[in-house]
Amino acid sequence: MAKKKGDEKVNQNPQSDNEEQNFDEEPNFDDPEGFVDDITDEELLADLLEKKPKESDGYENVIIVDGCPQVGPERLEKLQSVINKIFSKFGKIVNEYYPTTETGVTTGYIFLEYSNPQNAAEAVQATNNCKLDKQHTFLVNLFTDFKKYADIPKEWEPPSPQPFKVQSDLQWYLMDPDAYDQFLVGIGTGVALQVWQNALPEPVVLQERPNWTETYAVWSPLGTYLATFHWRGVALWAGPKFSQFQKFYHPEARFISFSPCENYIVTFSPSGDRGDDKKLIIWDIRTGQEKRSFPPPDEYVTWPIFRWSKDDKFFARLGPDMLSVYETPSFGLLDKKSIKIPGIRDFCWSPSDNTLAYWVAEDKDVPARVTLLELPNRTEIRSKNLFSVADCKIHWQKSGDYLCVKVDRYSKVKKDKNEIKYSGMYYNFEIFHMREKEIPVDSVEIKEPIQAFAWEPIGVKFSIIHGDTANTCISFYQVNTGQAPTLLKKFERTPFNHLFWSPMGQFIVLANLGLTGGALEFLDTNDFTIMNVSDHYQMSGIEWDPTGRYVVTGVSSLKCKMDCGYYLWSFQGKILRRVMKEGFAQFLWRPRPPTLLSEKQQKDIKKNLKKYYSQFESKDRMRSSKASKELVAKRTEQMKKHVEYREQKTLEWAEQKPRRLELRNYVDTDGLDTDAVNSVEEVVEFFIKEEQTVVE
Repeated sequence: MAKKKGDEKVNQNPQSDNEEQNFDEEPNFDDPEGFVDDITDEELLADLLEKKPKESDGYENVIIVDGCPQVGPERLEKLQSVINKIFSKFGKIVNEYYPTTETGVTTGYIFLEYSNPQNAAEAVQATNNCKLDKQHTFLVNLFTDFKKYADIPKEWEPPSPQPFKVQSDLQWYLMDPDAYDQFLVGIGTGVALQVWQNALPEPVVLQERPNWTETYAVWSPLGTYLATFHWRGVALWAGPKFSQFQKFYHPEARFISFSPCENYIVTFSPSGDRGDDKKLIIWDIRTGQEKRSFPPPDEYVTWPIFRWSKDDKFFARLGPDMLSVYETPSFGLLDKKSIKIPGIRDFCWSPSDNTLAYWVAEDKDVPARVTLLELPNRTEIRSKNLFSVADCKIHWQKSGDYLCVKVDRYSKVKKDKNEIKYSGMYYNFEIFHMREKEIPVDSVEIKEPIQAFAWEPIGVKFSIIHGDTANTCISFYQVNTGQAPTLLKKFERTPFNHLFWSPMGQFIVLANLGLTGGALEFLDTNDFTIMNVSDHYQMSGIEWDPTGRYVVTGVSSLKCKMDCGYYLWSFQGKILRRVMKEGFAQFLWRPRPPTLLSEKQQKDIKKNLKKYYSQFESKDRMRSSKASKELVAKRTEQMKKHVEYREQKTLEWAEQKPRRLELRNYVDTDGLDTDAVNSVEEVVEFFIKEEQTVVE
């Protein structure tokens, strides 16, 4: 058998006979005599001592709820369900105990244990002194409070002053002296976000983060917050540095909606891990507290599920044959009951009043109906019956002065098993004059299919795209007091399928969106002058800025993989900037809150605009001059860098000449390109196209 190479090795350090080793003997780690340990446990084991179990561990999670109803065994289960429904909103309850008397009646106080102390503290803060009913008010304390209050010192010591925490300015973006607007750009699948300021001569990046969100981002209605989505929930960012203002733990949340005044936010997670009754949650934005949760909708509904009144006092949701209206801050049903409305299909709040409009479908001999309902008194202030109705769409004007209900009517109806087929379709636009006495209603009838409808945000006009794809027409109407709407202008055979009014009214962009579209037309509706006609091939969306001075058209990578980016236009249709970005996914202007000026002040400013004209003209000249100077300085700096780089490379080229000669057998080939004798000129011609025109 062959020996291994290692077997032939010899012990190079043999032990002497006097140095016998006993490997069975245990080593001795005792300190020598006289040793003094001068290192404390806090210095040596500081990280471990922080995790040392405390005497109060386990008790910090327990709360005591006093003031509960005293019930017998037959009503104990109902009491438990009520208590769990109230207190499970703050976290998972792992244990509960209901003390009883000898007769089995509860004593009026209970013990609840949460999974962590944070949930227990939140429950105490939110439910202490809250009324369960007229006879019972909760008195909630932590279990550890008993020891704390028992050990109160006899001599009072004034509390030490707490350091003042400066809150970031949430309206800082409104204080810009030049009133520049901001916009958000999403790149990739919305993961990388950039916040820009639309400054002159070039936009300025205010904030850029590569992993700011996992899907997309949303501005709040007044522009105060930026909402981003993460696997653990939703985060809000605010302030000059876009620091995190609030976060809401709702795993895999996919949709959110803000209340108009930014007091509350609604999150929806189709596959969250907080239980079926925690998939739809309403939060308080300032405190981050969960106000109420709802089970997911039973059937498909459009987002947002909850629709808010203009002042955040009410929100409502649609149910089977009923409308549920809730009030804040209690988040309970208005008058503790839903409004039963058999056959209700849709509703929408007025943008200026606590009034909502809803429509009810036909039922046998009962006609369809559009109703205006005033809340909270539930008064029907106007109702109109409609016949032969297939569908309705509700459109409020932004200022709340008018309401338009688009009614799809039919001439014939046929029921085939479970399907209803309509034929002979025609369309009516019912216009409600909300500011006039008894709310009169005018009607506009159009026989052709309707592709789009849009109100002028500020004004008395509305526009309609109607007709089939081969013959599309655009009509503009004006609403009049005391008479039917009048047709102002009709454009025949247009290629457009979408309408985008300026937020300030008067100007409108007509667009053809889609993979094969891209046509644009900028229109002044005062005299219907076409200011410009252009295109942005394959554009997928259009965004007006809040002031109505700029328009952005974009091609999103989520819909098209080529030529992604956005174009910036003036309201007159002049192209100002083309920005091509690979992976461009989202563009959003930052909203602005309503102006603080009264209508009279605004009219005075418009009337005396010439007085301010010279001031703004001088500013524009200075800005233009500054832009020119900055441009010249920038080009000068670039030219200087180019010359320095060229001189550096020329010097390197000259220093490397001996090495080049050595590699080329000492033949100087540096001047071959400039040698006219040894150079050959070639001319290449390409045949592109041949056309023949017959002239008669």
